Amino acid sequence: MASIIESNTTPFHKVAIDPVTLDIIENALRNARVEMDTTLVRTAMSPGIREQGDAFPLIADHKGRMIVGQFGSYIGPFLEGYTGTIEDGDMIMLSDPYSVGGAISHCNDWLVLLPVFKNGRLIAYTSMFGHQSDIGGKVAGSMPIDATSIFQEGVRIPPVKIWKKGEYNGDLIELIMTQVRTPEWCRADLNALVASCRVASRRVIEMCERFGDDVFVSACEDLLERNHRAMKHLIENAISEEKVSFEDYICDDGLGYGPYKIKCTMWREDGRVVLDFDGTDPQSQASINFFLNENMMRMFFGIYMIMVFDPQILFNDGYYDLIDVRIQEGSLLKPRFPAALSGRTHALGRMFDILGGLLGQKTPEFLTAAGFSSSPHLFYSGTDKAGKYFQLFQIGFGGIPGRPLGDGPDGHSLFPNFTNVPNEFLERYFPLVIERYETEVDSGGAGLYRGGNGIRMSYRFLEPGMIAIHDDRWFVPPWGVNGGEPGARARKILEKPDGSQSIVPNKVEDLAVEAGDVLHFITWGGGGWGDPYARDPALVGKEIVQGLVTAEGAKAYGVVADGNGVVDSVATEALRETLRAARGGTIEVFNFGPDLDTLRQNSEAETGLPAPVAPSWNTARHYALAAE
Repeated sequence: MASIIESNTTPFHKVAIDPVTLDIIENALRNARVEMDTTLVRTAMSPGIREQGDAFPLIADHKGRMIVGQFGSYIGPFLEGYTGTIEDGDMIMLSDPYSVGGAISHCNDWLVLLPVFKNGRLIAYTSMFGHQSDIGGKVAGSMPIDATSIFQEGVRIPPVKIWKKGEYNGDLIELIMTQVRTPEWCRADLNALVASCRVASRRVIEMCERFGDDVFVSACEDLLERNHRAMKHLIENAISEEKVSFEDYICDDGLGYGPYKIKCTMWREDGRVVLDFDGTDPQSQASINFFLNENMMRMFFGIYMIMVFDPQILFNDGYYDLIDVRIQEGSLLKPRFPAALSGRTHALGRMFDILGGLLGQKTPEFLTAAGFSSSPHLFYSGTDKAGKYFQLFQIGFGGIPGRPLGDGPDGHSLFPNFTNVPNEFLERYFPLVIERYETEVDSGGAGLYRGGNGIRMSYRFLEPGMIAIHDDRWFVPPWGVNGGEPGARARKILEKPDGSQSIVPNKVEDLAVEAGDVLHFITWGGGGWGDPYARDPALVGKEIVQGLVTAEGAKAYGVVADGNGVVDSVATEALRETLRAARGGTIEVFNFGPDLDTLRQNSEAETGLPAPVAPSWNTARHYALAAE
C-alpha cells in the first residue's frame, strides 16, 4: 500500500455547497480535462497521439476517485499495489499492466500520475496515459499479434518516479529511451503527457485558491454522490433481477486458432448490478488477451448506461460500489502473468457489443446492433532511399451500428474523441500515397436504420518495408437486431504492380511489401437495426446516388431501383411482399448470421481465408490452462 507523506495532516472538513458553486466547479473540471487534451495534441509528435488522440485524461480527488475523465480511475489499484511513498514534487510513470491489476491494459500505454499537493496536503491527482507508437520488442510498433509472452512486447515500466521531490530522474528516462525505435517521438509524447498533468494541476490549485480547499474537496464529494444517486436510479429501473446472458467472439488470435468466446451474465442483486464473465474462454497463448481491470469494466458499463439513458449525467467514479464485476482468473479477460497483452484491442472493443446485447434484451427498443467493436491497426516500417528509418502506426475506423434513433455513422471511431490521421499528414511524413479513402459500399447491415459502412483505404507503398495488420470481425460478422441484417465482414487485399491480388489475413506480422504494392485495407460495417423492408425507399434511392448503397444492395431493403437511384415503386412493393412472406411473421431480436459450423464450412469461399482452428485447451500444450 502506498504511503502518502503530508507535512500538513489537518483533515478536510465537509461543507455545504450551493448549486451555483457546484456547477462552476463541475464545469471548471470539465474544462481542465479539455485543456489536458488540447495541451497533449499540441505538444506530442507521434500520429497516434497528435493526430488521432489515443490518450485518456483523468482528474481525481485526493482519494484517487475520478471526478472527470474517460477510462475510469486506475489510481485505486495503483495505490493498493504500490509500496513506495507519494510526496510533494513526485511524478510517477508506469506502463506494466501486471503492476496495476490491468488498470492499463498493454505496455504501449505510458501513464503519468501527478499527486497535487497544496499547503502540505494531498488535494487531488491528475493523470494522462497515451499510446506510444513503439516501445521496443520483437516488431516495429511493439504490438506483436503472435507474441506468446509479454517479454516480447517491449519495455515494461513498473511504477517509478520520474520526478522525486521536484528532482528530475533523467538517467531513468535515458534508460527507457534506449529501448525504443523512435526515441524522438517517445520523448516528445512523454513530455506532452507530463505537460497535460501539470496544466490540470494548476487548474485544481486555482479552484482551491478561489473557493477554498474544503469547498473544492466537498464539491468533489457532492459530484460523486450525485453520480451514485443517478446511477442507482438507472439500475433500479433498467436492470432486472432475472439473469440475462450474452456472448460474442474474437475471430482468431493471429496464430490460426479461434474463435474465442467472451460471455457475460448480468442481473440485479441487493441493489447492485452483477456482471459475471463465467463461461469466457481460457487465455490465449497469443496476444489477444485483455487484462480487464474491474474498475475499467465498471466504467464501460457506466458509459453505456449514461449514454443510452441519461447523457447529461457527469461520468465519474461515484457509482462503482453499485457494480460487482466477476472475472475468472486464467480466462481471456484475466490472463496469468506473463501472458502477452499487446493485441487486446479486439476484446476491449467487443465489450461494448456485449454490453449492448445484455442491456437491450429486456428493452429491445434501446438495443444497439454490433458495430465498430475493435480498433483496426496498420503498421508500416522500413528505411527510405536516404537511409532514414520510418515507422507508421495508424488506427483505422469502421461502421458504427444501427441505433434506435437512426443510422450508424459511416467510418467512425470506436472512441468518440478519436479522429482520423489526415491523408496529407500520412503522405507528408511517410513514403506512401493514399489512393482511395472512402466508405465501403453496401457494408452496413440493412435495416430500418442502416448500419454504418466500413472504410476502404488503399495505401500505395513507395518504399519496400514490412507491414503488420491487426483487425477482427473478418470471420464472425457484426450482428443485427430487431430484424436488421448483420454488417459485412472486414477483409484485406494486397495488390501487386502487375495488378494481381491476394487476400491477406486480418492479423498478420512482418509481411514484406515492395515499392508499388497497394494494400486495400477494408474494415467491416455495423449491423442494421429494425426491419429493412420498412425503410423509406426514397432514402435508399438517395443512398445509391451518394455511393453508400448499390442498386443490387438495395434489394436487401426490398427496394428495386436503377443505378441513378430511381425507385420502381410497384416492383419494390411486390419484392417486399415476397421477402416478407419468405421471412415469416416472427422477427428475431438478434440476427447473428450463420452459425459457427456454417461459417467454418464457407470461410474459404466467402473470405478467401481458411477458417481458424477451434482452440483445444485440453490437448494443445500452449493452451494448457486446464492442466492447472
